[in-house]
Amino acid sequence: MTKQLIIGFALIGGMALAAAPSTAFAQAAAAAPAAAAAPAADDNVQYKAKTVYDFEDDTVEGDLQRPDGELVSSQKKAEHSSLIEIRKDFIPEMLKSLEDV
Repeated sequence: MTKQLIIGFALIGGMALAAAPSTAFAQAAAAAPAAAAAPAADDNVQYKAKTVYDFEDDTVEGDLQRPDGELVSSQKKAEHSSLIEIRKDFIPEMLKSLEDV
């Protein structure tokens, strides 16, 4: 029983040691391309203010695609009476203002 236990620990330890360096190398290799892909801070990239594309010599062929059927609106706009009452005179307010004077 003790012999099997020692062999088991040895196998697990050996597998752990075998896997550890490959993981470390994989991380170091992945970090190197990221550093190489980053542009240098000294590079000055200048773009044109306006870009013009000329398609006069190109032939463009195609069809206009439309959906089948017609657009039908089933709801009519509701008409409501105005909630604002338009008054023709302001005689009561004018009489009240005269009484205050």
